[in-house]
Amino acid sequence: MTISRTICVAALACAVSAVGGQARAQQQGGPAPAVGVIEATKRPFTESNEFLGRIEATNRVNVVARVTAFLEKRDFVDGAEVKAGDMLYQLERGPFEADLAAKQAQVAQLQATLVNAKLTTDRAKTLLSGPAGQQSTYDAAVANQQSLEAQVKAAEAQVDLSRINLDYTQIRSPINGQIGRTAVTEGNVVSPSSGVLTTIVSQDPMYVTFPVSVREALALRSRYVPRGGFKAVVIRIHLPDGRLYDQVGELNFVNNTIVQNTDTITLRGTIPNPPLKDQTSAQGAIRELTDNEFVTVSLEGVEPVQFLAIPRAAVLSDQQGEYVFVVGADNKAEQRRITLGQSTPTVAAVTKGLSEGDKVIVEGLQRVRQGQPVSPGPASALIQSVMANSSDTAASKSGGGLGPNPAGATP
Repeated sequence: MTISRTICVAALACAVSAVGGQARAQQQGGPAPAVGVIEATKRPFTESNEFLGRIEATNRVNVVARVTAFLEKRDFVDGAEVKAGDMLYQLERGPFEADLAAKQAQVAQLQATLVNAKLTTDRAKTLLSGPAGQQSTYDAAVANQQSLEAQVKAAEAQVDLSRINLDYTQIRSPINGQIGRTAVTEGNVVSPSSGVLTTIVSQDPMYVTFPVSVREALALRSRYVPRGGFKAVVIRIHLPDGRLYDQVGELNFVNNTIVQNTDTITLRGTIPNPPLKDQTSAQGAIRELTDNEFVTVSLEGVEPVQFLAIPRAAVLSDQQGEYVFVVGADNKAEQRRITLGQSTPTVAAVTKGLSEGDKVIVEGLQRVRQGQPVSPGPASALIQSVMANSSDTAASKSGGGLGPNPAGATP
């Protein structure tokens, strides 16, 4: 037993000695690990920030009755698109027409009385030049005439009011838009206290509103105001199913107050909402955007900016932040701490830590150590293709701020 243990210990010692000798040999003169490198080059990035937003109609009208009457007819289909001036509801007109006729007759009666009063005034004025004329008679005639003139004006105002009420029996659409379902049907009595009869919302264009944290708003302002303000950005939206909407919007409003409980400020833009081609329903044209719909809003810069670009796979991270390995003097690996800007899933934009032309190690990173000699070569065709064909839009989601994006996972 003692001899066996001695043999095992000796064998283990020999194995350790052999491994150590190989390691020393590799450090002293062994082959350097092969790595794939790519040069850091400047390329345009379209800056983009994502926020959760909501689609809102630019115009919204709650249709209500202005007079009390029976509803005789409804002239629209629920959900259809209507034009400004289209008839929506017709109320009973008879009582209002009778009231208007009575008011007009009263005006005619007062006007006839006024004509007689004017004649009386004229006679009293003529008599003043003779011995039978009295000033008091003339003054009374003038007062009676002026009183009748005032009564005529009041009666004419009542006629106007009756005519307005008669017009209210025909409820028409004040805007172009899509009408909702009706809350009342024919035969019911409606009045101003009946509430909303139906709602109309405009369709094209639509508003898109989204809250932005104050920190992000300040960063956006410092970034885009020198480039033209609202004209320096465009709005793109992703629909709830993830599809990119094919229309582009423009930013046109920043609210004048901050929401205290969320520390956000509301931004708003407009975006077209035309009918979809070759798609109609019984209600009319179908449109992509709907009032109060939740969407993902991308606020993109109009003009791309230049950043040093490297493959995302080259970026490593630890507790101190992001770093890469570059091939330095004598083909030795050097660790470089970097700062990332807004990046894409495949390409990282470096704002600090690298210079144009630096050879960044992107393949073989698992064999690289600080100061270790390496054997650099061009990166694979796949990496080259990724750098050549990747999207140049750099996105930052709301809530993550406008600072560096997290680096990709360590390869």
